[in-house]
Amino acid sequence: MSAPRLLLCAPASGGGKTTLTCAILQVLVNRGANPVAFKCGPDYIDPMFHSEIIGAKSRNLDLFFLGADTTRYLLEENSRDSSLALIEGVMGYYDGIGLSAEASAYDLARATRTPAVLVLDGRGRALTAAAVVKGMKDFRPDSGIAGVILNRVSPMLYPRLREAIERETGVKVYGFLPNRPDCALESRHLGLVTAAEVAGLKEKLSALAAQTEETVDIDGLLALAASAPELAAKPMALPEPVEGRPRIAVARDKAFCFYYADGLALLEKLGAELVEFSPLADEGLPEGICGLYLGGGYPELYAEALADNRPMREEVRAAVLGGLPTVAECGGFLYLNQTLADGEGREWPMAGVFPGRAANTGKLGRFGYITLTAKTDGLLGPAGTKIPAHEFHYWDTDAPGSAFRAEKPQSTRGWDCAYHTPTLYAGFPHFHFCAARSAAQRFVAAARRCQNNQEALS
Repeated sequence: MSAPRLLLCAPASGGGKTTLTCAILQVLVNRGANPVAFKCGPDYIDPMFHSEIIGAKSRNLDLFFLGADTTRYLLEENSRDSSLALIEGVMGYYDGIGLSAEASAYDLARATRTPAVLVLDGRGRALTAAAVVKGMKDFRPDSGIAGVILNRVSPMLYPRLREAIERETGVKVYGFLPNRPDCALESRHLGLVTAAEVAGLKEKLSALAAQTEETVDIDGLLALAASAPELAAKPMALPEPVEGRPRIAVARDKAFCFYYADGLALLEKLGAELVEFSPLADEGLPEGICGLYLGGGYPELYAEALADNRPMREEVRAAVLGGLPTVAECGGFLYLNQTLADGEGREWPMAGVFPGRAANTGKLGRFGYITLTAKTDGLLGPAGTKIPAHEFHYWDTDAPGSAFRAEKPQSTRGWDCAYHTPTLYAGFPHFHFCAARSAAQRFVAAARRCQNNQEALS
């Protein structure tokens, strides 16, 4: 891989990484360039903002899920013919699993040999800004921090801050963004409001891009990106694809929107035809489907509308209980429960595949990376199958399942979770199909068997 690349990082969450990433992407698109965007870690929401700008699917690069080789391969595969690969970091630069740097943005920068640019919130700081930059740069000898962009800094203070940082640290400052409340992005539980929900998003991005062109050294950043060394990437080994192009329905609307783009692409590489549908708006499942993928999202925000679509709920229930191969993660799993409470505590009927009642716990439940071990044979693999996964949810159910054992890395914590049958996986844990390629192949193969059965009956 020789594509220019940069990673934007910060000392902590909330420092402006998403804002700067979106602003730079919009500037490049305005210039007629062809950037590609990535998000470090498992977050689903930030890539939606990237995609809104570049008109293509943003990807996730996650070392816990994928390992270094697959991460480098997906970076290379998705960066072909691009003018710049721009990676948005996660949390604080060194924040990884537990109190380690494992799977952190720093770990990703090292694994992909990508120059890092520190986005530093300048509010309430003067010379201390230089101390923060120096500490971040020198905390590890191979930090990779090669530049700084200051956020929420006044035009009057910026020249003096830049001079102090460069004098004290030797790190080049590539510009600043002033405080722009008119361009702020709202947040809610699990992160930002999704891109589809932001009123006036195009106008906000346009204003951000104009500001960035004026006060950030874009050409300097492009030169820094071009200095990234070549990167060797081993091809990702794939199972044999199935024949017949079995159709798998993928729920995609405001309630269900949490998917890894590379995971969906893998299902297609393994022989599936993906057909999107809306549990909110459509009257029934797509015709001729042989599988169902209910991803995560915010069904709790649309519980009343989901309940009102009774024909869809009843068809989904009948299909899943009738043996349609199904994967349902987190929000998709909530939809399969008996009831789902909205944010005001009102209960609404859902598909009723499982007996659980789901409601807001008021806190983030079982947050973070886990390793799943199957306790029973099922759709994703035989008993003993291990899959790296991730949980993050405020809603919980009184019937979470017990077919898998979930264990936290670098910890003794663990719990039972999820349902697993020969035609079903359903539970709170999300996973990335590129990190579970045999499970992906089994899902598509199960859809193919369902297709054969349908053809035999027709």
